[in-house]
Amino acid sequence: MKRKVNAIWKGDGPTGSGVLNAQSGAFDNMPYSFKTRFENDNGILGTNPEELIAAALAGCFNMKLSFLLNDANFNPDELNTDAILTFENGKIISINLNLSGKVQEITHEKFIELANEAKNNCPISGVLNCPISLSASLI
Repeated sequence: MKRKVNAIWKGDGPTGSGVLNAQSGAFDNMPYSFKTRFENDNGILGTNPEELIAAALAGCFNMKLSFLLNDANFNPDELNTDAILTFENGKIISINLNLSGKVQEITHEKFIELANEAKNNCPISGVLNCPISLSASLI
């Protein structure tokens, strides 16, 4: 499987801007710029690379955990994960995954065990060079 994303940037670093396009159409001409990366905390103006990395990790983690739960004979009703990425001094220094899951008939201990396995083994976490922490709870 190969996936293509196209990034176009015009102008210099501080005042330039760009757009991102995904092969899937999930985003088409999604704006990004210095302002969307460093000055626009609410995200209204567009995205940034760190937000996309956090989204990729949260989505990959949920999917991996779902498969691990299935393999252990559990069927998740819902896995809801926030990925909070911390970016300081030009470097991603950590990502914290906050998971709440609705899974019938699973113990808290088994849920935590499988969630940690998913965190440590999803394809996206394997390429990230920063600490990834996890807090998980059943709802």
